[in-house]
Amino acid sequence: MSIPTIHPFAFDPTYGLKPEQLRAIEPPQAPDGFDDFWQKRYTAAIAVDPQPRLRHSKLHHDKWHVFDVSYTSTDSIQINGWLLIPRHGQVSRGLVVGHGYGGRDQPDFDLPLKETAVLFPCSRGLSLSATAEIPADAPGHVLHGIESRDTYVIGGCVEDLWLAVSALETLYPWIAGHIGYSGISFGGGLGGLAIPFDARIDRGHLVVPTFGDRKAWLTLPTVGSADSVQAYQKEHGSVFETLRFFDAAIAASRIKVPMLIAPALFDPAVAPPCQFAVANATQKFNEIFILDAGHFEYTGMEEQNAILRDKVGQFFKVS
Repeated sequence: MSIPTIHPFAFDPTYGLKPEQLRAIEPPQAPDGFDDFWQKRYTAAIAVDPQPRLRHSKLHHDKWHVFDVSYTSTDSIQINGWLLIPRHGQVSRGLVVGHGYGGRDQPDFDLPLKETAVLFPCSRGLSLSATAEIPADAPGHVLHGIESRDTYVIGGCVEDLWLAVSALETLYPWIAGHIGYSGISFGGGLGGLAIPFDARIDRGHLVVPTFGDRKAWLTLPTVGSADSVQAYQKEHGSVFETLRFFDAAIAASRIKVPMLIAPALFDPAVAPPCQFAVANATQKFNEIFILDAGHFEYTGMEEQNAILRDKVGQFFKVS
């Protein structure tokens, strides 16, 4: 292991927990109405016609045809991003790829995938999907609408992913039932919330997922998005009743499809106990690939990422 021991943070990003302690963490209990809340949102979301629109991108890659894509999400919000289509072979499956809270300025061309249409949506309010109504910075975005579970922006971001699946099915009807999801950090937390309620997603890959065990998320020191929510709570009062309905660990316990999850033992931005709450909540046959650190460079990082990349290629391989 190469867990960092030297770092600039005023707190310990391992939170003093050993791997065996992290693997023993269990997800919180769901609040009353949790499943009904999400099932109603899903039903309403998939009733929206995404009307995907494509145009050739200025970006170029030898392996992929690159398109700029836009589609309609809930609240009539336009979601923008990129679509990659393989230059060789047919489209046999699809993949939606979520991003971290740093946003996304281009697609990831280095995916170990074949015969796959890959959609990179930018979540509402962020990067290409920026809008005047939603703060574009992570500290402001994660607070938007937090006063109520019905207005909280994270719910809309989950719906954006469901509509991304709808957009892929509209463009390539024959891949229905063969669409996966991959997300990191913010996108990992969104995936934990989105996957269990959308039977159209056949497998998921989450890396250092956030939004797990919201009680811990609200209390553990961090430099990530939770920091601004903690500051907001000190000034305005508890937001836990809202956040309980956006707990990725609770949602992940409802996932019934294959998962490949990569939590980290050291992470200053997403507390490892929150990541492992998500990972441990999934079915025991799923694979958990443990990283030494997340949101931080460390010795051996390239080697671990290369191993994980190979696993991703096998995980999303066209059968």
